[in-house]
Amino acid sequence: MLLSSIDILFQDPMLFLISVVKFMVTSGTALIICISVHEFSHAAVALTFGDSTAKLMGRFTLNPLRHLDKVGTAMLLLVGFGWGKPVPVNPFLLGPDPRRKMAIVAAAGPVSNVLAAFLFGLPVRLNLIDWRSPYWFWNSGGINPTHLMSDILGFIIFFNIVLAVFNLLPIFPLDGSKIVGGFLPSSAADRLSKWEAIGPAVLLVIIAIDWFTSLNLLWGVLTPAVDMLGFIVLGRPF
Repeated sequence: MLLSSIDILFQDPMLFLISVVKFMVTSGTALIICISVHEFSHAAVALTFGDSTAKLMGRFTLNPLRHLDKVGTAMLLLVGFGWGKPVPVNPFLLGPDPRRKMAIVAAAGPVSNVLAAFLFGLPVRLNLIDWRSPYWFWNSGGINPTHLMSDILGFIIFFNIVLAVFNLLPIFPLDGSKIVGGFLPSSAADRLSKWEAIGPAVLLVIIAIDWFTSLNLLWGVLTPAVDMLGFIVLGRPF
C-alpha cells in the first residue's frame, strides 16, 4: 500500500501528498468497517456459545474504537495486511467441546469478512457503481469527488478479503492457528500451542523480511487466494 508507492514521492511530491490524503480517507473508512465487522463477529459467536467476556469488556459492538489495533491498522495501511485488537474469549465458558467451539469463534471473523465482501460487491456486480481496483489507486491521479465512493467500495471489498485470507494463516496469533488447533487431535493441538508465545515474533519477522527483500513470503501466499476470492465476489479480476 503506502510503502509500495513511495517512489511517487520523489517523482511528484504534490501528487503523492494529494494521493495520501485521498488514500487515508478512502482506506481509513474501509478499515473501520472491515475490522469492526471482523472483531464484532468473534464476540457475537462467543456470546451465542455462552461466553459473555467480550460483551462485558465492551467488545460486543460495531464501534471501531473498541476494535482497532494501532500496529495492526498501521500494517494494513502500510503493506496491505494487518489485524484488529483480539477479542477476549474464555474457552471455559464455551460449554462442551471448548476447543472445537473456540475454532468456530475464530473462524467467525474471516467468514464475516468474506460475507461483507459479497454484500459490498453486489453494487459492482449489478453495475450500479463503477469498479475502481485498489491495485490501481496510486495511478488514478488527484481527488475526484465522483470517484470517492468507488474508491471506498473498492477498499472495503479488498480489505475484507485480505483480512479473511491473512487471518486464516495458521500462525499465532492469527485466527487460522485457533481454527487448526480446534480440529487437530488433542496431542497435536497441544504441540501446536507451544508455538503460541513466539507466534507474533515469527509473524513480524516474516513481515520484516518482506519489507526489506523481494521474497514476498506473505504476498506470495496471499495473492492467489485474494485474487481468486476477488474474482468470485466481483465476477471480474481485482
